[in-house]
Amino acid sequence: MQWSTGQRCLAEFLGTFGLLISITGAALLSLNVPLGGGGVDPRVLLLSLSLGFGVLGMIYAFGDVSGAHFNPAVTIAMWLSGRTQPKDAVLYVVAQLLGGIVAVAAVAGVAYGSASLWHSVTAPSVALAAQGYSGNGSPYTVAMGSVFLLEVVLTFFLVTVILFSTRGEGFAKNLAPVGIALTLAMTNFVAIPIDGASINPARSFAPAVLSAALSGDHWAIQQDWLFWVAPIVGGILAAVVERLMRPSA
Repeated sequence: MQWSTGQRCLAEFLGTFGLLISITGAALLSLNVPLGGGGVDPRVLLLSLSLGFGVLGMIYAFGDVSGAHFNPAVTIAMWLSGRTQPKDAVLYVVAQLLGGIVAVAAVAGVAYGSASLWHSVTAPSVALAAQGYSGNGSPYTVAMGSVFLLEVVLTFFLVTVILFSTRGEGFAKNLAPVGIALTLAMTNFVAIPIDGASINPARSFAPAVLSAALSGDHWAIQQDWLFWVAPIVGGILAAVVERLMRPSA
């Protein structure tokens, strides 16, 4: 079955929309969840599972249409692996960014109906609860270099799973969506307490843009370069590994 370029880009838009709705919506609407014993934050579990389940559904819905990238780092890795054409890669990234921005705007629209939620949206440290960041709101004091390394390693892990599990000859291809969703949830378990977890430039870019527009505070957009460069580096490394480990003819 052949899909047009427009249909594939729409799939990437909708899939990224679903991804950002899953994480940003859960982040905003769970603000009143109390801490567990010993200061353990149950929201880390809630956000990670919400994202994992949301992405699982989006992959099953749109995987046959576009390949279900929903992440510029994945798209670039797919291009380097020869599985996405350069023109499609550019269009996919644009669709992903637009899908993310519309999703965060939709969450902000929901919050507008509540004075307390709207206040949270317009406060960058809370509005970006689903946005990777360094030194703003993290319970840890983490150097930017450490955040960069974390994002590279976790994106490498995720993209490696995506590249290998979706190979045409892969024995686990039918279960690839489950493996990808669980791996994404794992990366968030690890990274949310440290830097909010990005692992995806579209995921960071959308709330950074909306936060700047709503609050006038630009620290997030100023730091957003890190959450472009680090995930893309991780994706490139994964593409290199995938090429090195291709079976001989």
